[in-house]
Amino acid sequence: MDLGELDRDSTSRCRLNSPVPAVCRKEPCVLGVDEAGRGPVLGPMVYAICYCPLSHLAHLEALKVADSKTLSESERDRLFVKMEEDGDFVGWALDVLSPNLISTSMLGRVKYNLNSLSHDTATGLVQYALDQGVKVAQVFVDTVGPPETYQERLQERFPGIEVTVKAKADALYPVVSAASICAKVARDQAVKNWHFVEKLQDLDADYGSGYPNDPKTKAWLRKHVEPVFGFPQFVRFSWRTAQSILEKEAEGVLWEDSPTGDQEGSGRIMSYFSKGPRTHPRLPHRYFQERGLESATTF
Repeated sequence: MDLGELDRDSTSRCRLNSPVPAVCRKEPCVLGVDEAGRGPVLGPMVYAICYCPLSHLAHLEALKVADSKTLSESERDRLFVKMEEDGDFVGWALDVLSPNLISTSMLGRVKYNLNSLSHDTATGLVQYALDQGVKVAQVFVDTVGPPETYQERLQERFPGIEVTVKAKADALYPVVSAASICAKVARDQAVKNWHFVEKLQDLDADYGSGYPNDPKTKAWLRKHVEPVFGFPQFVRFSWRTAQSILEKEAEGVLWEDSPTGDQEGSGRIMSYFSKGPRTHPRLPHRYFQERGLESATTF
């Protein structure tokens, strides 16, 4: 699995996919959707689809795919290789969402929560399969949020397809289990081989599980927080665990919203800069520059 695109730009998202088996363009197919890495504070979230013709579903079941969380890493890798070898009837596609994309989406001026991001990513992957010519007849999805409303939304989006959304679908439907394995293999590889663009001193590659309640993960976050620039892009800085560490360990910031004059009560980050006379006028914050806003001097 080549994650080179993520290595080149770890701030956004990347799409990976297998070739579409010819039979999947001719026969009705079943498609499963699942994700890996929704909860961790470290690393990307990966959404995956896996599909095969209904006539070959027994062959997929014969691989003994299972919920990726119940399998060891070596078992997941072995099953993924086996699915690759069966590429004449099994296809897959991934959407790898970087930590930076997740956090900036959640903290943007227009809020875009994780559930909405998950729903839209899953919908986009189903549409991608259709755009590639896959004859999707049935879709099975591991739910995010209430399964009834999620299923209704997907059914409305894809009226010609039979949609089923269930909790624990990765343990109920082999095609969702296969998608779960694809997603987990990709995330494990992305985390293990993460390309840090930041120049980190004494980088510790032992992150723990990456989950917010893991003491080893918390210790890693505290070790690698930079007082001014915060965390490396490997971290989902919108997670409460990361925000708490920032509040305790990082410097305070004063955002200027006026083009002239100094505000009182400068944050601690200002101690990094000279307080002498300014040779250039202070520019307004980017928020005001982007909108062409200026301070009102008369009414």
